[in-house]
Amino acid sequence: MPAEIQTFLVATDGSESAGRALDVAAAMAKAAHGTLKIVTVGESPTALQETDFRPAGAHVSNLSVQLLQEAQQRAGWTGVNPVKTLQRWGDPAEAILDTIMEEKVDAIVIGRRGSGRLSKLLLGSVSQKLISLAPCAVIVVP
Repeated sequence: MPAEIQTFLVATDGSESAGRALDVAAAMAKAAHGTLKIVTVGESPTALQETDFRPAGAHVSNLSVQLLQEAQQRAGWTGVNPVKTLQRWGDPAEAILDTIMEEKVDAIVIGRRGSGRLSKLLLGSVSQKLISLAPCAVIVVP
């Protein structure tokens, strides 16, 4: 008997691709009567950046909180409940993988992102890493 998928994670960076992934994850969580968790990951500043650019770091943190609030509201429009938001720092793929383990996620929904002329053919590096390394189902939304 296949395991039930009840806990969904979606990673967002505020991009259009992440928005589509959020919509799919929210719909899937609602249909499964499950839980949706939304994570955003900011890169950790170096010690020099922390000293020299402390106001910029606070600004990035505020933007991250705003991004999560907007994503939570957007997910809420689908009627999915509960929705939990998570803010992480560091390498995006590693932070998302850690979050999958910590939050006991059954499936992650991510957006496909590329760059340049090959954007429709290539997956973003975070997407590729998650497909290869995630210990749960990975759903890639175009």
